[in-house]
Amino acid sequence: MLRWALLLVASVFLASASLVWLRAPTVTTWKLAILVSEFGHALILLPVLLVAVVLVQSGGRPSPVQAVTILVALLTAVSLLRPTVTAWRLAQGMPDRLAKAFGATLPDRKPIEVSALWAVSPEAKVAIETREVRTPGVEEPLKMDFYRAVRPVGEPAPCVVMIHGGGWDSGDRTQLSALNHRLARRGYAVAAISYRLAPAHHWPAQRDDVEAALDALHRDATALGIDPTRIVVMGRSAGGQIATAIAYRSGRSAIRGVVAYYAPHDLHFAWAFTKERDVLDSFKLMRNYLGGGPGEKKQAFDSASGYLAVNPQSPPTLLVHGQIDSLVWHRQSERLAEALEKQGVPHFFLSLPWATHGFDFNPSGPGGQLATYALEAFLASVTR
Repeated sequence: MLRWALLLVASVFLASASLVWLRAPTVTTWKLAILVSEFGHALILLPVLLVAVVLVQSGGRPSPVQAVTILVALLTAVSLLRPTVTAWRLAQGMPDRLAKAFGATLPDRKPIEVSALWAVSPEAKVAIETREVRTPGVEEPLKMDFYRAVRPVGEPAPCVVMIHGGGWDSGDRTQLSALNHRLARRGYAVAAISYRLAPAHHWPAQRDDVEAALDALHRDATALGIDPTRIVVMGRSAGGQIATAIAYRSGRSAIRGVVAYYAPHDLHFAWAFTKERDVLDSFKLMRNYLGGGPGEKKQAFDSASGYLAVNPQSPPTLLVHGQIDSLVWHRQSERLAEALEKQGVPHFFLSLPWATHGFDFNPSGPGGQLATYALEAFLASVTR
């Protein structure tokens, strides 16, 4: 009986590990995919332990059932190693490709470090100042968390404006804040901002809120210790959509670059290829965000789609996306990279074969390390 129980356990392990190869079909399995893909280097201990248990149980002479259990456990281990091994391979050419894209000043470390995969102590935090931002015509002010840059006194810092994700109807400015602290300690101020959420507020309310935050940063630049001519707009998921839509249309010369992690950049394209009752109920999300479908709200779909606004003067761009993202199709970032290439805009597209949506939940994981390396190289280049 124990033999069959161990085979069942091994099969569950393998089914979970398969999410480094396959798109997660549900919200629950998507969360599991983040775990197995970005913590797999630690989880590999489980199938290894299972093999050891089976070998001890069998006395070194496994039965057919036990042999199958060992095989399944070894396949699990191989799958769990895929992100780390693939990340290491991607890392080999990253510095040269980043230098070619931006003439980048590269970080003084490797794109991925095996020792860092096991980091357990978080990066030292900086103090956060919570400020109010008022959007013209809006009664209730919004909040902005400002992470002051760690750099010599009197030396103005570039500023990264961080726009949170959450499907436009949730999320807040505190999302995945470890990166904000890291950037601040490396000399970049970070302004993590709030914006009005759907369905109570439709686009372009979100754009107006981000524009108000940019105006506030410019107005208060001296007090904040930032250089208002060196701004980078960055967003994850829904925030990445807002970031590229603004960066490619605002005409602000102060925006030196734009960064988008796993974001939808063409909402017409998203609508056309969305399936009913997908993982996020995307039709509902877009209706709530834009006030209707493209037939009713074409202007909103147009202005919210940064892809449609790419031109030779668009700011340099860093895109990061997992190839098996089950929430936002990887093709969104592929198409934007193609448009940027066609227009001659400096850009870098970090495409992660094993990664899903929100892979950077673990900043020390394979995807987190590669993305942070690319981000630091990008910021050093476009803000120098």
